[in-house]
Amino acid sequence: MRTGWLGLMDWGLVHKAWEKWASASVGSSGQPLKAALLINYEPGGPSRLLPIIAEQEGLKLAPPDLTQFVAFVKRKQFQSETFFVADSEYLVTSIHESWFSARSMNSSKPAGEGAIVMQAAAFLLIGLYDGSVDSASRAMLAVDQFAWQIGRRNL
Repeated sequence: MRTGWLGLMDWGLVHKAWEKWASASVGSSGQPLKAALLINYEPGGPSRLLPIIAEQEGLKLAPPDLTQFVAFVKRKQFQSETFFVADSEYLVTSIHESWFSARSMNSSKPAGEGAIVMQAAAFLLIGLYDGSVDSASRAMLAVDQFAWQIGRRNL
């Protein structure tokens, strides 16, 4: 699979996979995620470039809204810094090979809010959820499912 900017054929398949996945995983109560973002991510690219939002569901963000987040990921200082998505500030709570989880530091919800961030192919996938441990497990499963779909060799 190519990394970096995707060609039209690849993009069509990613978009189709996103539409199917997002309709089953993001949105109303009962679904594991309240919002999700798919950002085209080229770690070696110039930092002056704005992030490219490939897809989003449940949020309305513009590329400048994610500049701090992408810079955070590039610096890889996960244990000593926080990051923002929309109006929420997140603190990383768990770091793994290709993903990390975080909890919102300014949530007004009793059970809290969290984020799962995973690098998948040439993308960063961000899944946002409400709740605690059970909700985090469901969110991770949903994010991992989409990452698997776009990571398959036949895209």
